[in-house]
Amino acid sequence: MAPHPVVQAAIDLSAGAVGGAACVFSGQPLDTAKVKMQTFPNLYRGFVHCISSTYKQVGLRGLYQGTTPALMANIAENSVLFMSYGFCQQVIRFTAGLHAEAVLSDVQKACAGSVASIFSSLVLCPTELVKCRLQAMYEMESSGKIAKSQNTVWSVVKSIMRNEGPQGFFQGLTTTIAREVPGYFCFFGAYELCRTTFADHMKCDKEDLGVAPIMFSGGFGGACLWLVVYPFDCVKSRIQVMSMTGKQAGFFKTFTTIARAEGAAQAAKEPVDHLNGAEDQLQTARGQQSSKQSNVELHHVFRLRALPPPGLIGQVTGVTVQRRRRRRK
Repeated sequence: MAPHPVVQAAIDLSAGAVGGAACVFSGQPLDTAKVKMQTFPNLYRGFVHCISSTYKQVGLRGLYQGTTPALMANIAENSVLFMSYGFCQQVIRFTAGLHAEAVLSDVQKACAGSVASIFSSLVLCPTELVKCRLQAMYEMESSGKIAKSQNTVWSVVKSIMRNEGPQGFFQGLTTTIAREVPGYFCFFGAYELCRTTFADHMKCDKEDLGVAPIMFSGGFGGACLWLVVYPFDCVKSRIQVMSMTGKQAGFFKTFTTIARAEGAAQAAKEPVDHLNGAEDQLQTARGQQSSKQSNVELHHVFRLRALPPPGLIGQVTGVTVQRRRRRRK
């Protein structure tokens, strides 16, 4: 016998909260590296370089920057998502003309999860905004784009309220919804399809599957989600972090800007590391070789233009001046 809808909603809420907390504590350093690399694509050579550089600059605390809003975001998202998921399943049943106890297909469950993600986006966007800004605070301050301040949750919240007002917490909401809706369609679709495959192979009901098949199904669903929505997540991170400096372009303009400036051609180039004074070292090295390079380049230019090099021009000019002086005498 199925539990009462209120009891089922409480179960879904609790399960989502516990799952969200476990996700944050295990994956926060990886999420920090993801946000930094998405927002500053030319700053880090790769994942390992980003992790090691952050640890050298800020310490272990830097890898867990934004843990509090991340915890709130994941708990709120998963709680609302799974609570809405049950309600959206009933909506799908009603829309399809099925009775209240009918078993939905995998595609119908994917549609229910996709609709439920709209509700979770409303609580996810404000908390992820604070999280992303905390994670990228060091780079924004080092580049001089913002003034140095206290890197705490409360300081970021006050800054948003003072500079942008309550609507500032919903920077990137459109991109968040654009990420969540197709993402959770893929997640729930892959999750349910994987569970169905396990149930058919093991000759049992979906509800009787063990822990290992359920964990594998969830992992497979998560992989499908991120493979589809990662470009949208990149745009979201860029909007939410760069909006610290002022009004940021919307989803479509930011997406086209990234695609134009950092597409396949940009990805093929070797990223430039600006950390630990690398840029200053590069400028110093260029300064030391500037005289040699300028002479070589000038000589090469004059050769290409079929003109004598500067030294020879000076000699010819000097001889010409001397001859004119002799004639005047």
